[in-house]
Order: sequence, then structure tokens, then C-alpha cells
Amino acid sequence: MTDSDIRNDTEAHRYELAIGDQMAIVTYNLSDPNLMITETLVPEALEGKGIASRLARHVIDDARGRGLLILPVCPFFSAYLQKHPEHADVVHPTYRTILGL
Repeated sequence: MTDSDIRNDTEAHRYELAIGDQMAIVTYNLSDPNLMITETLVPEALEGKGIASRLARHVIDDARGRGLLILPVCPFFSAYLQKHPEHADVVHPTYRTILGL
């Protein structure tokens, strides 16, 4: 599995990673230049395997490459960014303050 397995379904407003017959997703709302991350969902059978973190890294890299600022409304995403302050540059300034980045 590589990050190329993660796809951005722009019509459904979500990043998707298919693993077998299961689908892990990150949902978002895009209002250029802001990318609001609303939810991260990983099927229970796939939890604890780093899949949500892998999705988060991909979304962060994609947002950075597209010049977007992340608004992490999703609790997982907020926690991930707090654990990885090196990604503060891609977080909206208001959320940097809220998250202590």
C-alpha cells in the first residue's frame, strides 16, 4: 500500500483509502483557501494500524501542495496536529492558536 492508494473524491468531498472491502475516509469542506476537515472514519476492524495517521499525513501534504489551510474540526485531526506541530504551517492561524501550535 502506498499513498497513491489514497484518492480525493472531490464530488463526495472526501479522501478515500480502500483496504480490501473496507473504506477509510477523511471528509472535508473546501472553501478556497480553506480545507475544513470534518471527520476521519476508519472501520473498526482496521483500527490501531496507523491508517488514520497515514490519511492525515496525505491530506496535510496535499493541502500544503495546493496552498490550502487546514481547519481541523475533526477531533482526530486536531489531536494529530497537536502531536505533530511540524505541520503548523498548513493549519489556519486561528486553529494554530486554538491547538497551541
